[in-house]
Amino acid sequence: MTAAIDIRAVTRTYGHATALDNVSFRVPEGSICGLFGSNGAGKTTVMSIIAGHDRPSSGEALVLGDTPFEHEVTGQRISFIRDNQRYPDNYQLKHVLRIAPEFAPDWSAEVAAELVEGFRIPAKTPIKKFSRGQLSAVAIVIGLASRAPVTLFDEPYLGLDVGARTLFYDVLLRDYGRHPRTILLSTHLIDESESLFDRVVILNAGRVAVDCDRDEARELAVVISGAADAVGRLTAGRTVLQTRAIGSLSSVTVTGDADEALLAEARRTGVQVASASLQQLVAAYGAPAGDAAEQTDHQSTRTTQQKEAAAA
Repeated sequence: MTAAIDIRAVTRTYGHATALDNVSFRVPEGSICGLFGSNGAGKTTVMSIIAGHDRPSSGEALVLGDTPFEHEVTGQRISFIRDNQRYPDNYQLKHVLRIAPEFAPDWSAEVAAELVEGFRIPAKTPIKKFSRGQLSAVAIVIGLASRAPVTLFDEPYLGLDVGARTLFYDVLLRDYGRHPRTILLSTHLIDESESLFDRVVILNAGRVAVDCDRDEARELAVVISGAADAVGRLTAGRTVLQTRAIGSLSSVTVTGDADEALLAEARRTGVQVASASLQQLVAAYGAPAGDAAEQTDHQSTRTTQQKEAAAA
């Protein structure tokens, strides 16, 4: 399938800081892709490059076959909705609804009107006085009503309640079905939005940790929970992504699937094994590096204690 977004070995540095480190992934044309990662993982940076607002220090970013930076034709086919959209001080809703269509050839006044009514966006209040949720609502109106061939949403619904978020999901899916386009959406509300996505990309510390179909992501890791000693034995030799402990209990996320040997041992020892949800997978890759190290230290300590006890 043709890629609407093609990121090829992109690195972006700012002085001595590296925001993106050799990042590569492709988003097929006409798909909805979730872009995930903890704060500082590089999501906004890569979206800015895709939108043509920034350019890589090295590597190449192609959107609809062209480099978007300073490329007017490609720029007109991209809608980039950020969590910190800015508007002139004197702007009211009417100004946005009048100006936005001039930059969006496929603008839908019907979609805009439906969202304005559904979100109950004030008509006469200056936008600079809007609440966080009202600002998000205006940004969503622009993003969905634009019907841009490539639409980027960076945390689009900060401050919106569950009813408003449901309206966003419903209108997005319905209008996407009628007017297909490529959508890249970054969000921390993964559990409630997971069903939207065809593909998922997880960034961790500026690198791609996961790039696959949504259904494949469910097979990448398992969560093993129970008594700490039993969990430690089952996770020994596996790649640990995240460890959580409460008293004598622990929950460990490890890469790989649950084979029969693991499941049999889990049943014998009373340990629970479950496939990691997308939310758990994203959280595990974004966990502090010390989590895995802490798990290794605990395992080493237990091994030492067991050896000492046997010697005694």
